[in-house]
Amino acid sequence: MTEPRRKRPKVSRGEDDYMPGNITEIELHNFMTFNHLTCKPGSRLNLVVGPNGSGKSSLVCAIALGLGGEPQLLGRASSIGAFVKRGEESGYIKISLRGEAKDDRITIMRKIDIRNKSEWVSNGKVVPKKEVLEIIQQFNIQVNNLTQFLPQDRVCEFAKLTPVQLLEETERAVGDPQLPVQHHALVDKSGELKKLERTIQRNREYLDQQKALNAEQERDVERVRQREELLAKVEVMKKKLPWLKYDKKKAEYMESKEEENDARKKLDEAAKTFSEAAEPIEKQKKEKAVLDAKCKKISGLLEDNAKQRLQLSENENCLGVQVRGKYNEIEELKRQEESRQERISRAKQELMTAELEFANLPPSETPKNEIDRLAAKILELEETAREKRHQRAEKERLLTQDKGILRQCIDRLRDMEDVNNKLLLALRKSGAEKIFEAHKWVQEHRQEFNKEVYGPVLLEVKVSNRVHAGYLEGHIPYYIWKSFITQDSDDRDFLVKNLGALDIPVINHVGADGHEEPFRVTEEMRALGIYSRLDQIFDAPTAVREVLVGQFGLSYSYIGSKETDKRADEVHKCNIHDFWTPENHYRWSKSRYGNHVSALVEAVAPSQLLLCNQDVGEIERLRSRKKELDEIVRHLDESLKSMNIELRHAEDEAAKLHKEREEIVRVAQHERRKRREMENRINQRKIKLQSLEQEDDLDTITAKLDGDATALNAQRFQCAIEIKNKIIEAIALRRSFAETKMATVEIEEKIREMEVNAKQHEKFALQASAHYERCKREVENHRLQLSAAKSHAESIALITPELEQQFLEMPATIEDLEAAMEDTVSQANSILFLNHNILEEYESRRRKIEELSKKQESDEKEWSRQLDQINTLKESWLPTLRNLVAQINVTFGHNFQEMAVAGEVSLDEHEMDFDKYGILIKVKFRQTGQLQVLSAHHQSGGERSVSTILYLVSLQDLTNCPFRVVDEINQGMDPINERKMFQQLVRAASQPNTPQCFLLTPKLLPNLEYSEACSILTIMNGPWIDEPSKVWSKGDCWGSVMGLLGATHC
Repeated sequence: MTEPRRKRPKVSRGEDDYMPGNITEIELHNFMTFNHLTCKPGSRLNLVVGPNGSGKSSLVCAIALGLGGEPQLLGRASSIGAFVKRGEESGYIKISLRGEAKDDRITIMRKIDIRNKSEWVSNGKVVPKKEVLEIIQQFNIQVNNLTQFLPQDRVCEFAKLTPVQLLEETERAVGDPQLPVQHHALVDKSGELKKLERTIQRNREYLDQQKALNAEQERDVERVRQREELLAKVEVMKKKLPWLKYDKKKAEYMESKEEENDARKKLDEAAKTFSEAAEPIEKQKKEKAVLDAKCKKISGLLEDNAKQRLQLSENENCLGVQVRGKYNEIEELKRQEESRQERISRAKQELMTAELEFANLPPSETPKNEIDRLAAKILELEETAREKRHQRAEKERLLTQDKGILRQCIDRLRDMEDVNNKLLLALRKSGAEKIFEAHKWVQEHRQEFNKEVYGPVLLEVKVSNRVHAGYLEGHIPYYIWKSFITQDSDDRDFLVKNLGALDIPVINHVGADGHEEPFRVTEEMRALGIYSRLDQIFDAPTAVREVLVGQFGLSYSYIGSKETDKRADEVHKCNIHDFWTPENHYRWSKSRYGNHVSALVEAVAPSQLLLCNQDVGEIERLRSRKKELDEIVRHLDESLKSMNIELRHAEDEAAKLHKEREEIVRVAQHERRKRREMENRINQRKIKLQSLEQEDDLDTITAKLDGDATALNAQRFQCAIEIKNKIIEAIALRRSFAETKMATVEIEEKIREMEVNAKQHEKFALQASAHYERCKREVENHRLQLSAAKSHAESIALITPELEQQFLEMPATIEDLEAAMEDTVSQANSILFLNHNILEEYESRRRKIEELSKKQESDEKEWSRQLDQINTLKESWLPTLRNLVAQINVTFGHNFQEMAVAGEVSLDEHEMDFDKYGILIKVKFRQTGQLQVLSAHHQSGGERSVSTILYLVSLQDLTNCPFRVVDEINQGMDPINERKMFQQLVRAASQPNTPQCFLLTPKLLPNLEYSEACSILTIMNGPWIDEPSKVWSKGDCWGSVMGLLGATHC
């Protein structure tokens, strides 16, 4: 069941003749061309009249944007910030709507700024846009509907509307509000129905195809089933086969278990025999251990005895050495006594000789006067050298300082030349491909010119401010920056001849004739933000400056600030016709024919060539400074070399005197040293003589040494007695060790014989053990095989009574069972067929046929249900739409007969294709012609305008929107049609309950017939409109305005 159709409510006028939703006042501030505007439109037909460019369309834009429309709707700009008046930061649109009652007033304000931000205010309260749109929707205001709101920039869009689009716009604008909803529902439902029909048809064809395939495969399926039965029988045989193998493994397991028991008995017997043979061996080994311990003890005693004998022998040898030493000392003392007497005699002789030499030495005196004379002269030379060093250090400091300045100058010059390279590279990238070759050629041939040649100009101009660089680069043509400037005609010809092939311009400057006026900023200019002029912002050589200023009027182009940008319209009062601001370049020019002034505003582009970091003349100054510093450094180097020579000479003289003084001092010191050495030698010989005379008596020392030797010989005899006793003890120990060792050897031989016998029995026991382990492993292996066979058999099939009965009917041996399996498989393989998956395909297709049949039945029911819904909705929508189109057709045909020959509006129906339904407007402007669908191919622009406005008038009585806007629809009409069209608009506006209407036009024909329903809103802009605008600001009529202005009218 569809909900009952909702009637569009009838809206009647109030006592003030306004309908709910009518616009009662429009207030604009800093919006497009208006600083401030207050407009109070009438309740019916409002004729907005004004010249082109005066701001009529600005009013239309304000209505659309102020009532929730987007900028794209108007076709003028894509952002809301573009509608703020130029030079302002923000503005607002304020629209007052009439509410349900006379005193009920709804105010909607939209604040906008150049940052594309909007703020919505409803009745003084900030609200979200959604709430504003709800208010607008409440009054059925549709600013995006071309039948209700037709701005100037979208008139052509209305003419391009297809019949389908025209029907949609008409449904939204007039008639039952459920019409567009029902239409969209019918379009959606019909699309779903067509999709469902296609699905049902495809499923039906696919289902028939699957059924036919299954019918063809039924015989093959029966053969496959026979084969499946044989294979199933083989599968049952395969289930018995592992159980037969399990029985076989069980028998093998029982046999290996018996062998294991026999091997265990044999192992026990061998172990008992081996144990009986091994017992005596242990007793013999214990006896042998006792004898080994005794041998070890005796061996230890022998080792101790040997060590003691060795120690006694060493002591005896040591005492013998000491005895021989004593006797040697006695002999040495005898020899020393003889030598001492000889040395005493020789020492006395040497003392007498030394005393005689000392007495014969001459006296030693130091030449003090000569040394003092040499010291004074050395001091004088050193003072001179010190002064020279000080002077040299000062000159070296100056030289280092000047060299540092020279390096800085060279680095700065290199940097400046690098800047020039960057500028040349910028010129080459911008199109001057041969600029490097041209600049190099000029530098290499500079000495051949008569006068100074400058260029390229870009290298000669220095701008300290990057913003100013953009101004200068935008003002001067590009070709100038790559040009060379000469000051002599012969130089120009020489350059042109050699640079002509490089496409480099050459300009010859012959000197300025006039005097450049100094720049002065007046108070009026300062108030407007003017602070400089283009000829004041750069430095360049005189010739280059005169060319730029003289040829491109830099002295007439001024520079302002952002304040200048805001007050650009006031700058021409200061007789300034060309000025720059941070964002724009303004130029005014006067026509040679009409003397009218036109303005051109261009955006300022950033500098692409000027790098703002070069200095005019800086390179030449640096080169001159470098030359001067080179000369200073060379002079200081020469002076420093001369001073080094003088210093070296003074140092050589001082060194020579030093050497002479040192030689005198050395000779005097040698004499003194020789005298001291002689004195020391005499003293040493006296001491030596005294020591030789004071040595001990020889007989006393000899007697003492002889007594010591006798005592040492007594100790040697005692050691010999102890050595003899130790030898006797060692012989007794050796005999005991030999007897014990012989007993040990006899026991070892017995043990070896017994071990051989025990090993023979051990071998038999190991063989029995190995046989038992082998049998044990075989039993475990058979047990695992038996377990695996059972697990495998159980995994294949568990024995059930039914399966056991089937097993009894089969062969009882593995060989017979395998032969039976092969026979059965051969029989199954003899049943041949091409498709091995035919049974699976047949069953899968059968299940799919069942699913498709159920789905087909469900889809057919759904199709019937949707078709019923569409028919029900169509019975509600189509008659209402036909009735609406018929009403529009009657009004349109009647209105069209008054203006042309004939016209009709018809509904283009397409059965169930609801998305193709449309409204056809057919017109005929000539008696001989036929009705033609309105289009750009059959009618002229004026005819399309007449047809469009008549169609809109035909909707006047049917629409329930509070107002309509049509912008300059009468353009292109001839006077007759325009007059008829106007009369129809006046007549339609005079009807009761018709919506408020705004018709914008740049002109009105004379002698038109107006009614009380007409209001004329005149928009004027100009220098003399100020006073009338103050009077009209209160919304007074023309008569009162004329009365107030009569006294001041010229």
